[in-house]
Amino acid sequence: MSHGPVGGDEPSIYEGLEGLDQDPEFSTGRSAIRIASVAALGGLLFGYDSAVINGAVSSIQKHFGIGDASLGFAVASALLGAAAGAMTAGRLADRMGRLAVMKLAAVLFLISAIGTAFAGHIWMIIAFRIIGGIGVGVASVIAPAYIAETSPPQIRGRLGSLQQLAIVSGIFLSLAVDWLLARLAGGADKELWLGMQAWRWMFLLMAVPAVVYGLLAYTIPESPRYLVATHRIPEARKVLTTLLGTKNLEITINRIQETLQSETPPSWRDMRKPGAGPFGLYGVVWVGLGLSIFQQFVGINVIFYYSNVLWEAVGFDESSSFTITVITSIVNIATTLIAIALIDKIGRKPLLLIGSAGMAVTLATMAIIFGTAPLVDGKPELHGATGPIALIAANLFVVAFGMSWGPVVWVLLGEMFPNRIRAAALGLAAAGQWAANWLITVSFPQLRNMLGVAYGFYALCAVLSLLFVWKWVRETKGVSLEDMHAELLHDDAPR
Repeated sequence: MSHGPVGGDEPSIYEGLEGLDQDPEFSTGRSAIRIASVAALGGLLFGYDSAVINGAVSSIQKHFGIGDASLGFAVASALLGAAAGAMTAGRLADRMGRLAVMKLAAVLFLISAIGTAFAGHIWMIIAFRIIGGIGVGVASVIAPAYIAETSPPQIRGRLGSLQQLAIVSGIFLSLAVDWLLARLAGGADKELWLGMQAWRWMFLLMAVPAVVYGLLAYTIPESPRYLVATHRIPEARKVLTTLLGTKNLEITINRIQETLQSETPPSWRDMRKPGAGPFGLYGVVWVGLGLSIFQQFVGINVIFYYSNVLWEAVGFDESSSFTITVITSIVNIATTLIAIALIDKIGRKPLLLIGSAGMAVTLATMAIIFGTAPLVDGKPELHGATGPIALIAANLFVVAFGMSWGPVVWVLLGEMFPNRIRAAALGLAAAGQWAANWLITVSFPQLRNMLGVAYGFYALCAVLSLLFVWKWVRETKGVSLEDMHAELLHDDAPR
């Protein structure tokens, strides 16, 4: 799914490679794009697994006869697994290699797809969703790290954005599949094929991209920085030649070696300042954690996990709610393409600032509309122009997020950390992101009748995210990964 939009946007990805093309041994960046596209397929599964629950939420609640609290936990259970997967992925990647971890994620996705589809009890749904969540967490760490480590600096932002493009493509694919299966069956809780309800098929079909991702992981090379770290210099030289040509090859290898030098293997302790306590992390690690938490606290996943329930709550029927959700996911893909075109031109920080401002305005609009709507049977009901305005504001919020915080945070997390701590720091940041995602997701069912309060909180977080970026985030456009090592040398310098 991610290859279609990527191929259509190739001119913007290839732009900036002209100077490199003068080296006859350089493959015009096509190898880097192909490799990054395969790695980003983990993001497609990440998006698919995260959003597939959307079309099944009401059916699961009805089928198993559970309340809102249990429903919220079932939906959010995958996020607990994702946090655990993210925390361990960095260490696994440093020990086993980036490719081995990608293959592991594919297996976890496959197990989750089959197990959830045939679950006979709500706790089985939760257990297999947690397994899939571990795969999501692993993929969320390994893809941006691998893409950053295999991308030329000139186009690293665009290639890093492929991760988010794949995520939103996965979200769109899962929502489109949910919509199609529900229509074919006459409802998500109706029987479709082989005596199984449509909502079960929604989960089962995730097995297809899981198998494709696992097989394609065998077609790409190991990260050159991992190869250097494990003293496999000839292999690293071969991969770097494919990605960058022969120009300055030995200098690049020497610089990678210098940033990885240590008498001990990489560990979580490397993220702490010398002599500091357990919370004495380098500033760049705290910034990565802050970016991750703000990305979730603006409430983006409420739109994608609960949008059907949300729009049904304000008067749309199930079919219309499915259609609105699919349209929103298409908007998300389109705006991610905008980010890919702009990120290596205007930089990461300006995009984040623009996105924060846009999110603050649109979320505040939704907070006012839902906060002032009359309650009917305890639920807000929109009349007249308020319904269309809320719908437009929700989609403009997705536009603001999709062109900024969606892709840019993943790009920054993949490139902002020094080589030695990249996998561990990215794992910690991603775990923080999933924990924040879990808090937002598990709390929303109880807030369905207080949407004004919910969106007011998300709007406040959008304002705070703008201040955070303005104060603490450094621009990384065009900076080589080896130069990120300097972050630790002037860690407390003004940003």
